[in-house]
Amino acid sequence: MWHKRRWWRREASCPRKSFTEQIPQIPAGTRLTERLRCAAGRRARDAGSTVVQAARDRGLSWPVVMDAFRAAAARVIEAPLPEVRVLGIDETRRGRTRWEQDPDTGKWQLTRDRWHTGFVDALGTGGLLGQVEGRTVADVLAWLSTTPLAWRKTIRHAAIDMSATYRAAVRAGLPDAIVVVDHFHVDQLANKMLSMVRRRTTAETRGWRGRAADPEWKARRRLLRNRKDLTDEQFAKMWNPLLDEGKIGQILLTAWIAKESLRTLLALARTGADREQVGHARWKFLTWCADSDIPEVRTVATTVDRWWPEIAAFLDTGHSNAKSEGINRVIKLVARNTFRFRNADNQRLRTRCVTTRRAREHLRTA
Repeated sequence: MWHKRRWWRREASCPRKSFTEQIPQIPAGTRLTERLRCAAGRRARDAGSTVVQAARDRGLSWPVVMDAFRAAAARVIEAPLPEVRVLGIDETRRGRTRWEQDPDTGKWQLTRDRWHTGFVDALGTGGLLGQVEGRTVADVLAWLSTTPLAWRKTIRHAAIDMSATYRAAVRAGLPDAIVVVDHFHVDQLANKMLSMVRRRTTAETRGWRGRAADPEWKARRRLLRNRKDLTDEQFAKMWNPLLDEGKIGQILLTAWIAKESLRTLLALARTGADREQVGHARWKFLTWCADSDIPEVRTVATTVDRWWPEIAAFLDTGHSNAKSEGINRVIKLVARNTFRFRNADNQRLRTRCVTTRRAREHLRTA
């Protein structure tokens, strides 16, 4: 505690009649030391604490801690972006959309989008580089336009999921970067195809949805697992009952082989496979899908063929968008801890600080 003293001027000609004592830690007009403000701001920035909890621990009010957090977070936001070779782009959802009616025209307008697009250093340690509201081409280009041109030219690859919107945005905003599709989403596409085939064939053949006594229902989880993750006994429990089932089993096993052929193709990444090996694996997958005469399987083959340049880039480089998925998990965890964000700007500020720990360590030691 420090009791400030107020001094009065004796000279009547002095325009400043009185003043209080002050030091750099406690400027005039404030009751808190700068050290306390910085400690409260760092508590919310570095320790992952909510503003409410930091205020309770320090005995301060919410507005004071929030202002201190904004000042502490400014060092992270205003720091220059690190050099990025692989840029990861992915979306995450927050809250609900908000619509407001225009009083003049009576039309409803979108004022808050529930989707946010994040930009991540997918290969280095830069973490979350930025986040914008929305997931359109214009939203991605708006964020890229705020970055220096020299920084954008250092990006060699852009890792995305199978989103035509992000692909178009990368081609427009980063014309020199090569688009790479994350293999997880390609594998996920094959698993969804297999589940759709199982539901459709069961409904058409049996006239009902899957039941516990149906062989295809019993094998539904093993069908989605990789062959290498199944023991010989587990594989036999899946394969033999479906093979004896007749038409339903044959269709499901055909779709399962297509899924495994696609996984075999994706597994060639990071193995040093040459173009001949990749081309042969691709030919086997497309040929099997074309001969299967199953609509869902052929649709997957068409999608893979349409995205082949981006999939081939993954096979050549092995780059993925795994860091974006991990950062999205942290963003959702922060939102749960704060009992859902209501202010989109505060959300982007909090998530940016939480997901750039190494950047903050660099700022702290600089």
